[in-house]
Amino acid sequence: MPTRILIPTPLRVYAGKQDVIEVEGSTVGELLANMTAEYTELRKHLYNEDGRLRAFVAIFVNDDDIRFLEKEATPVKEGDTVSIIPTVAGGGGL
Repeated sequence: MPTRILIPTPLRVYAGKQDVIEVEGSTVGELLANMTAEYTELRKHLYNEDGRLRAFVAIFVNDDDIRFLEKEATPVKEGDTVSIIPTVAGGGGL
């Protein structure tokens, strides 16, 4: 059974304007690889030139940040939802 990946608004233009994509895979890395194989424009927004996830992209399985789990080797199971969360930085002194 495919796993649901929630696509944030800024990236939907690269994912066929979809807010949810269903993809097969047993780990987060497999899901992302399969998703970016189909939606190739997403790859450059998720990964750097070295093939690693960009620092400003957080991936969650359900409510858990994969950076505190097994990173891209984090397993997924039926019923899990993966969320792509672009982090926001900025601001300054007032």
